[in-house]
Amino acid sequence: MLKFARNKLVSVFQKDQDTLMVHGLLEDDIYGLEVEVTWSLADLEIVSIDGKWKRAENSYCSRGIPFLQEAVGFLLDEGFPQRVQKIIGRKVCRHFADLLLECGDVARDAAMFIRGETERALTPDPAFEKGRFKDRDEPAPPPDRQGLSADRPPKAEAIGPAVAEPVKSGKGTVIDLHVHTSPASPCSSVTVAEFIQEAQKIGLDGFCLTDHNHVWDSNEVADLRKKHRFLILRGNEITTDQGDMVVFGLEKEITGIIKLEELRREVLIAGGFMIVAHPFRGFLTFGVGRLGLTPEKAMERPLFKLVDALEVMNSKVTEKENTFAARVAAGLRLPATGGSDAHEVSALGIYATRFPRVIKDEKDLVEALKGGQYAPVAFRRERSALHGSTP
Repeated sequence: MLKFARNKLVSVFQKDQDTLMVHGLLEDDIYGLEVEVTWSLADLEIVSIDGKWKRAENSYCSRGIPFLQEAVGFLLDEGFPQRVQKIIGRKVCRHFADLLLECGDVARDAAMFIRGETERALTPDPAFEKGRFKDRDEPAPPPDRQGLSADRPPKAEAIGPAVAEPVKSGKGTVIDLHVHTSPASPCSSVTVAEFIQEAQKIGLDGFCLTDHNHVWDSNEVADLRKKHRFLILRGNEITTDQGDMVVFGLEKEITGIIKLEELRREVLIAGGFMIVAHPFRGFLTFGVGRLGLTPEKAMERPLFKLVDALEVMNSKVTEKENTFAARVAAGLRLPATGGSDAHEVSALGIYATRFPRVIKDEKDLVEALKGGQYAPVAFRRERSALHGSTP
């Protein structure tokens, strides 16, 4: 039986007051490569970059390494993915390009966190001074979330990666809410057809196309559903000034980096649903412990007043970061979701979301998300335990 596995790891630390150091590693059955990138904190510009092959397919691969230097000076702005694919993807290797894009995502998240913590350090927090979260066993009161329906039932409990309980229903639907396809997402190497084949193979009920700042044509997706007799739904992962958001029910094309408040207004007008994706990606790998980040402190981040749910199971972050996100969701009494964030076939369905009802289309999905009755699940692990196979 043909088997293939790919592992990707990105870590980041603050090198000094002005720079971040991001290290990326990609390993699969054919390739092994690393990249180390230094970014300026002020404007997120690549200051230096080094890469090396640990294992390559042929002797020609290493000849592209010097061209990595052409990325020095790249700014982490809306045109960054296109520049990386055009220069690094063509002159060096698409694997280096994909890894550099992942490094950029982590650098952006880390920079936003560091800036936010600096501002917080300069501004006393009266909530903590008054001991608002003094009793750790008592959940924090739910915040006033701008624009959210007051009569929407709050989630009774949040479910973390280590304690996720499947919804007990034989008529439910398990959907991977976070999937990236090629060529719509430059960072993905998998076509929709390949993902569909894998989803049917592993028994997933459906998945959502959440390509970066890309609105899929509804007729095209309807044709894919009909052709493959499989549930494919549309979504969008949108880059905001406060991180990535997975949005459903929004038809408007969003380009570049949008302010989170502006995106929130658009989602409300459309009657959609917004989930903060991988909310703590990289936060627990670059020394945040010494900054004193706790779930209670994280709950105070303003962005959580503008979202409908938190993604607490994501295969591109560590289990520690997923668990941390689950604790924050529980404290805020916000719903928790799961999605693989798949960019490779083997990642599809690692995590997903189980709904107790049957989901037939995007309208059903948005209604179900707003209802709050669902749970994130480690789908491949669950399937492996059930069938005694390798996840």
